[in-house]
Amino acid sequence: MFDHGELRLVVLALIGEQPRHGYEIIKEIEDRVGGSYSPSPGVIYPTLTLLEELGHARAEEREGKKLFAATGEGSAWLATNQPALEVALARMQAAKVASRDGQHPGILRATENLRMAMRLRLGRGSLTEAEAQAIAEALDTAARAIERS
Repeated sequence: MFDHGELRLVVLALIGEQPRHGYEIIKEIEDRVGGSYSPSPGVIYPTLTLLEELGHARAEEREGKKLFAATGEGSAWLATNQPALEVALARMQAAKVASRDGQHPGILRATENLRMAMRLRLGRGSLTEAEAQAIAEALDTAARAIERS
């Protein structure tokens, strides 16, 4: 569901919205992807620990559970990484829509990866004619393969 570092951004965004327990974060992610993915506690709790060690989150003990919230430093880091967060959130939303429409999450992930690759490449500057032709050829090849499937 997430590319490298994206889960950390999503978790930080969630605890930036409101303080949450680890279980609440798991359920919120699951809800936001329409049930097509549920991060394990073995992924969420180490992510929260890392965010805490980086100074991006703080934990407070409440009723025997840790409640995590974003720090000012975490909010600033999140703002710096807003474009990557938006990509992750868009992928989550697409997965939610797909789960309602019966689309395969892997196809949605691959489609989002293609969109991101195009945005990143075009963001680096103008294409030469050869680069533009190579990209067009790759896209045409993919389109033909999809049509044949």
